[in-house]
Amino acid sequence: MSSLRARLLGDSGDKDTDVSGKLNEIAKRKRELLRGRGYPEDYLELQYDCPYCHDTGYTDDGAKCRCFIRQEIALLYRGSHLEEMVREQNFDVLSEEYYKGEDLQRFRAAAAASRQFASNFGQDFRNLYYYGTVGTGKSFLSVCIARELLEQGRSVLYFSAAALFEKLSCYTFDNRSKEELRDFTQDLYGCDLLIIDDLGTELTNQFVAAHLFTCLNERFLNRKSTIISTNLSLKEMQSRYSDRVFSRITNDYELFKLTGPDIRVQRRRQRARKN
Repeated sequence: MSSLRARLLGDSGDKDTDVSGKLNEIAKRKRELLRGRGYPEDYLELQYDCPYCHDTGYTDDGAKCRCFIRQEIALLYRGSHLEEMVREQNFDVLSEEYYKGEDLQRFRAAAAASRQFASNFGQDFRNLYYYGTVGTGKSFLSVCIARELLEQGRSVLYFSAAALFEKLSCYTFDNRSKEELRDFTQDLYGCDLLIIDDLGTELTNQFVAAHLFTCLNERFLNRKSTIISTNLSLKEMQSRYSDRVFSRITNDYELFKLTGPDIRVQRRRQRARKN
């Protein structure tokens, strides 16, 4: 109290130095005791897993922290089975053995663009659209990119078109799920990369067409990349959805047509011959 009174009266003098010295001695003694018992010097200090939000999930401006967003994405990631797919499908196992002629040229072009997309992600804003015949590597290339970006610490959402629009429908038409719909669309529009696989396998209607355009448009405005794969031709895609969707994709996406025999069928035949 005498030290505090002296400071309030403006007569701190040597007492400030004395108090500061005592505090330093106490801190030094604390560090020595911790080290002596095998603990790090900062053992008694609060340790945070996330330096940005101090494990609250929200930054000072009230926005969701990147750690919180990663956890949300992780839940959706596990639900989409992407975790299992990236273990087996990656650029290290990419093979051209099932392609010939023009099919091979198309696959090489798509594979080169996919590698470049992954390596330059964050530097260039790009969207990819794979279309063509069944079993020609469209989904494979999407998953290869997903793995590369996940290893970079990017947030990636992967959905089959059927699963995506089913989830949107459930949230939209259930009055009890308004908050879930808001959170889901925030992640859908804001994740670093969204992959929509097998577009056209869902039950297409006005609801689906409207939400597809909204999703593509919002992500374009947010400068967030999207990858779409489909077995539909461009003409089929235009007639099934809308001119707005067709215009958005043909103007703002790099289009890669993949053709050839179904690789999955060929692999099954190879395994059958070996057995």
